[in-house]
Amino acid sequence: MSATHTWLLVVAGHAVMLAWPVFTVALASFAARYTAARSVRSLPAAGTAEALPTDFWIVVPALNEQVVVGNTVAAALSLVSPVGTLSRVLVVDDGSDDNTPHILAGISHPRLHVLRRDLPDARRGKGEALNAAYRWITARAVAEGVDPDRVVLGIIDGDGQGSRNILIEVSRKLRDARVGAVQCQVRIRNRHEMLGTVQDLEFGAIVSAFQTMRDRLGTVGLGGNGQFTRLSALQTLGDAPWSACLVEDLELGLRLHLSGHSIRYTSRAAVTQQAVVDVRRLVRQRTRWAQGNIQCARYLGRLCTARRLSPAARAEMLHYLLSPWLNALMMLVMLVLAGAGTVGLCVGEPLPYLRTWADLATTAALWLGATYLPGVIWSLVHRRRLGDQPLWLLLSSAAAYPAFLLMCLVATYRAVFRQATGRQTWAKTERLSEDPVADVFTFAAAPATAQAPATAPVPVPA
Repeated sequence: MSATHTWLLVVAGHAVMLAWPVFTVALASFAARYTAARSVRSLPAAGTAEALPTDFWIVVPALNEQVVVGNTVAAALSLVSPVGTLSRVLVVDDGSDDNTPHILAGISHPRLHVLRRDLPDARRGKGEALNAAYRWITARAVAEGVDPDRVVLGIIDGDGQGSRNILIEVSRKLRDARVGAVQCQVRIRNRHEMLGTVQDLEFGAIVSAFQTMRDRLGTVGLGGNGQFTRLSALQTLGDAPWSACLVEDLELGLRLHLSGHSIRYTSRAAVTQQAVVDVRRLVRQRTRWAQGNIQCARYLGRLCTARRLSPAARAEMLHYLLSPWLNALMMLVMLVLAGAGTVGLCVGEPLPYLRTWADLATTAALWLGATYLPGVIWSLVHRRRLGDQPLWLLLSSAAAYPAFLLMCLVATYRAVFRQATGRQTWAKTERLSEDPVADVFTFAAAPATAQAPATAPVPVPA
């Protein structure tokens, strides 16, 4: 290897090493300025009262959710409705064989509906359960004579609980007739232990910052929890808007963007979910997500030629889909080079790019700093924006963040293997038992709605 090649390799390696913390600083600076209290932009001229929703359906897909479904339904029924709207809850019991049907049968409420699916139709994936709810709600809207533009389906997972103001904030975004869907911020409920705090750091700070940036670019992605979509937008996607993709939420967002629908993000309302606090189960969850990301690669060609998206939007969405695999490939290359350099030092034949043990120690220290620094930055962003976690716990989670990233890297490689071998089946994520909901949590960004009665309608802020 020539001196020129060695120099280029060293420069490339350090560039890769520094790219992530530099990008983190830039994104975190943006997120710190763009706080929830200052994030409301003036509504465009297209915003009219005629675009506001009149009917909300909170759809809860449930398969063996006996541990959490009671709390989830109670929280959904307690959401504050905007003036002039009707909010209802539809639980899709997807063939549960635990105590879920009995718990649902014991809840008597005029706004609660249960759609029971039995085998062989049941247990075909979350996407099929949501499609069944979509068809049921479509038929209901036709029977009631409701304009599908003003019917909204909100998806909340079996362990999800929305902040009291969530329907208010979604209505605020949907005042613009061009907006087909809204994604709300996601938080972790059991965030007072290490793995839970790391995941809340991920969702509450990092993902929220990315989504805020994507909101400005027009590329917001949908998540499996806290997504709200107009019925009319779903109807443009046919009889089955959700697919069998392992990340049906991500795919739905891509299809909506490609169909010309705008998706907005709000951090002024949130849905909480349970963190996976077992490492093995967490790796399994992230492997499933990564495998679903692979399945969405079939949209790369359409994204490249999508005239409805701006060049910046197309570039960002392509980066979003490709960056996990480029990062995994680059990390593999760097590990191979580091391993080869270490072996060379051990046998007394050092490679040109790693000539001494001091060089190895310096490189290792730089890599450690480059992986640790972003976690510290996001901890400070989390503390400033949300303020509901002690700083010492956030900084402790920042120290664990490099290990969390390594776990996600392992999940990425596992996903490639599973997809290559045609393995598509997955075990359901297990839930943790919780105390019964006495009152749903209030989101700090909207104190005015916190004082309203649990089911009282309130005006949509202009």
